[in-house]
This record gives sequence, C-alpha cells and structure tokens, in this order.
Amino acid sequence: MKKIVSSFIIMSFIVCLTLVSPTAAMATGEADKPAIAEETLPAATPPTINIDKNTIDNGGTIKVSGQAPAGMPVYLEVWAADHTVKSNLFDSKRDKETGKIPYIFYITEEMPAYYKIFVPKEMQPKIDAAKKEGNKWSYSALLKEIGADAAYSVPAVAKIERYQATLMASIIGSRGTLLDKMDAKENKKRSMQLVKARFRSINNVIAAEVNVSPDGSYTADIKIRKGLSPGQYKIVAVSSKELKSQPVTFENKISFPTVYMGNAGTSLNLIYPFVLCLAVSIFGVLMGAGGGFIMNPLLITLFPALPHTIVAGTVTPTVLFSQGSGIFNYSKIKFISWKLGAGIGCAMLLGGFIGPKLTEMITLDQFKFAFGWILIVLAALMFWQTTPGYIAKNKKEQSILNEFKKRAQEATK
Repeated sequence: MKKIVSSFIIMSFIVCLTLVSPTAAMATGEADKPAIAEETLPAATPPTINIDKNTIDNGGTIKVSGQAPAGMPVYLEVWAADHTVKSNLFDSKRDKETGKIPYIFYITEEMPAYYKIFVPKEMQPKIDAAKKEGNKWSYSALLKEIGADAAYSVPAVAKIERYQATLMASIIGSRGTLLDKMDAKENKKRSMQLVKARFRSINNVIAAEVNVSPDGSYTADIKIRKGLSPGQYKIVAVSSKELKSQPVTFENKISFPTVYMGNAGTSLNLIYPFVLCLAVSIFGVLMGAGGGFIMNPLLITLFPALPHTIVAGTVTPTVLFSQGSGIFNYSKIKFISWKLGAGIGCAMLLGGFIGPKLTEMITLDQFKFAFGWILIVLAALMFWQTTPGYIAKNKKEQSILNEFKKRAQEATK
C-alpha cells in the first residue's frame, strides 16, 4: 500500500513540473505575445505645426516648424482662405483612344486665389525635370511623382461645371450645353488641370522648401510674394492622407495705392499702370485707336500675374475714356464720318458680343500668338502705306493727307 501511495505522489509531482516547466510557459507566452503587442502598438500621430508670425504686409516670409512621425515626409498645403477666383479650361486635345476631340469647356469660380504645396528639399531634382518639359508638364503626374498628391485637397472639392461646346454656341456667345455633374474622382482630376491653367508655372504651385530631420522634426520658409490677395491664409502639414495637422492661419495685409482685383485674384499698385496708360492714351488717340491695342500686350508683358482674360476685359471699357474725349475733340475739327462710323460700328457690336466668349476658351499662349501676328500684319501694312513710293503712286492718299493738314491748321487758328 505504501508503495502505491509513493508512486502516486511521484507521478503527481512529475505532472506538476511538466505543467509549469519553462518550455511550456515560454510556448504559452509566445503564443499570447503577438496578440498583446498588437493591442498595445501605438498609432502614428498627426504632424504638429507652428508659425513665427500671424501677419505679413503685402507678402513676406512665414517660418514654419513642427513635429511629424519619424521617417515620414512632410508636405505643406498653403492656400488663400478668403478669396477665390475663376479658372477655366477648354479641352480641345484629341483623345488618344477614340481619336476624337471632346470640345468640353471646364470652369470653376471656387479656385483659391493662392494655392501652393511645399515639399521636402530632396524633391527638387524631380521638380527640375518637370520644368524641362516646358508647357507640356503635368500637374497630376508631378504630384504623384513626388508623393505630394496626399497633400492635394482644397481645389479637389471645388465645384466645377463643364459644357459641351460647339461652333454655333460660340458664334451666338454661349458656352454650350451644361453636362452632368462629375464624380469626386473625375472632379479632382479636372481640378488639377484647372490649377495648372490658372497658375501656369510650376514655381507658382510647387516649391521644395521643407527640411525634414530623421526624428521627424521639420522647418520651412514659406515665401508669399507681393501682389497676392489680402486676407486669411491657411497652412496644413501633411505626412499621408490620414495624417494631417490642424490648419494654422496668418493674414496678408495690403494698403492703398495697392488694391486687390477680385476677378484677377491679384493685387496691383495703381501708380504704375496709371502712368503707363497716360502715355499710351496720348499716342493711341493720336492714331484714332484709343490705345487698347497697345495697352493689351504691355499689361500682359509688364504684369504677368494678370490673366489675359482680365486684361482683355479691363482694357475694353477703359478705352471709352480716351475714345470719349477723342470723339469730342475730333468732332470739333470735323474729322468724323458718322455714316461710316455707324456702319462699321454695327459689325463691332456683333464682334464685341462673340469675342469675350472666345477669349475664355483660349490659353495665354494662343492669345499672345494671335494678337502678336495681328499687330505684325497691321504694322507692316501701315508702314508700307507710309513709304514715299506708295504715297507718290496714290494721288488719292496724297490729297487726303493734304486735306488733313489743312483742317489741322485751321483748327489751331
């Protein structure tokens, strides 16, 4: 009996040792460890962001700093929060798959007056490579190449309208038939095209200015150039689509004689165009043209921030001032043929109805090309008609010039 009891005690002792052995405990711990680690693994936190000042005067530099998750990039999305502008694009490129030209006109009035994404400095070579493509650079491709598509958000939600344009619609001054609303993915794609159409240059929409340390801390100098819209601007730091900071805000202030032009989305010191227009109007009225054909290319060249559509629209009514005073003075010296003026005026009335719609459907390069050639042809024609050989052969022209000289001398008396 004692042997049986002893054997039972020994067997029980062995079983207990087996249950609490290190190998068994280790096996149990390794089986449970992944589940425990998975539950306690901390999630990545969004970036923080700080700025050194809350106001700037007609541009300036905002120093940005913060902390992002270590090992992740940092992109800064900056936009004008108080002012939006119109941006439009006429899609006349032939589709590679169908071989057809869509002739679709896209337009939005919710484009931020200023929009730019600042990326890490090591992305500069990729930006330089895109610049070498000239006007063929793709905004969407560049964003994807440098990973900044995660930061692109504000223009993506802008309301975009699209019209099926036709030749007849253009003739009668219409944009065409309004098409159905696009889905979010298509709206984002078209918004990128509108950003390029609005701001044109890569330097206006992307800059490599962010310094990111291995521990995730970052700094950047955000340069806001002169001549932008006044009011509130916002900055958001982005590491991924899920990791974004809360926006910080600063204000851009302007004062007279600098004024903001809402439809152009830019600010301008009025003194410079005033002096320029004074000189041009004197020369323009002298030629009986009002000066619009001179002001147009000069404004586009000297003030590149002004959209060509705004320049064309603005110059048109300003000509009324020079033309009004010119009409009064030319009528006093009887240099006006009212019958001829009324006849060609009807044609100009019709052209003035069609022209504005066509203007918003062409790019700046197309506008410059057409305007430049028109001026060259007119200049060559006028120069040829003033050569001694032409005047000698054309007696009628000579008599008209003599009559003008006679009337001018009488008027001075």
